[in-house]
Amino acid sequence: MASNRPATQAPFVPSQRSTDTFGYDNYRTDEGPFEEWNPTAESIRPTRGRHRVGKQRGGGLARSSTVLGVGVIAAVGAGGMASANSGKPPVAITIPDLPLISDDSSDEPENAATALSTMGEATERTTQGGTSDAGEALRSRIIAQAELQQDQIDNKAAAAAVAAAEKEAADAAAKAEKEAKAKAAAAKAAAEEEARKKAEAERLAELAKQYTLPTSSYTITSTFGQAGAYWSSGYHTGLDFAAPTGTLIKAIHSGEVTFAGWDGSYGYKTEITLDDGTELWFAHQSSISVSVGQKVNTGDVIGRVGATGNVTGAHLHLEVHPGGSTSGIDPMAWLQGKGLTP
Repeated sequence: MASNRPATQAPFVPSQRSTDTFGYDNYRTDEGPFEEWNPTAESIRPTRGRHRVGKQRGGGLARSSTVLGVGVIAAVGAGGMASANSGKPPVAITIPDLPLISDDSSDEPENAATALSTMGEATERTTQGGTSDAGEALRSRIIAQAELQQDQIDNKAAAAAVAAAEKEAADAAAKAEKEAKAKAAAAKAAAEEEARKKAEAERLAELAKQYTLPTSSYTITSTFGQAGAYWSSGYHTGLDFAAPTGTLIKAIHSGEVTFAGWDGSYGYKTEITLDDGTELWFAHQSSISVSVGQKVNTGDVIGRVGATGNVTGAHLHLEVHPGGSTSGIDPMAWLQGKGLTP
């Protein structure tokens, strides 16, 4: 970039021509005489910076190097942005050679400001048009991308909310269904248990009509499995009904007399075999009222309570042997299973 010209020096008149007139390339007689000019502080205009800014003409750009630099930078930036954003090739910018700006406005060529102004206007139009189009396109793309991303986020959040709501509803429905099934199962189990108990009660009631206790006015004195030195096996093998001597002994259920007589420590004993093969032993009788092979029915008298055999007092000793086994079972539980409560 051209620099400013040095300030104009004061003219002087050579000594040999101090009294002659001075003209352009020739001496003219119609001008002069001139006096020697000695510049002073009052006669010299103050310098207003390194560069003088010329007057703006016709609405164009100022002719200073600073404004020119800003215009060039703006034009170059606009061309680069338009090229980057719109894909257009960069615009070549040519800077004309301008004459140096002097402090004297009369020395400036008239067309210099015009050329600079014209270039500024063209650059401004190019910058405004390219930058506006590229900037608007970039702005539109950014807004579209932002809206698209926001829509995706909103859709994803909405889908997640819907999925969570559906899962919660499904979990609640499954829980309610499970609870309903549990309640239904509990109610069904309770109903089945009630029905079972009712059926069992009816069965026992019906059996009670077919079975009866072996004696009356009794007291349970010894139970099955009770340990003691009174029994040769070391424990009690039956159920004892203590009652006065001579109390009637009845057949618990219908069956056949398979033994009737003396049996050592059992004293007088009667055995009745039921239809299912269970043997009932009645021991320590004072007397026997039936004989072997006799058929008896529920409640028939088969003998009387006594104190025969290995005893300490009058009582009926009852044993139950399923299938004729030698080892018996608890007579109390067996009687209860027949609907009887000793």
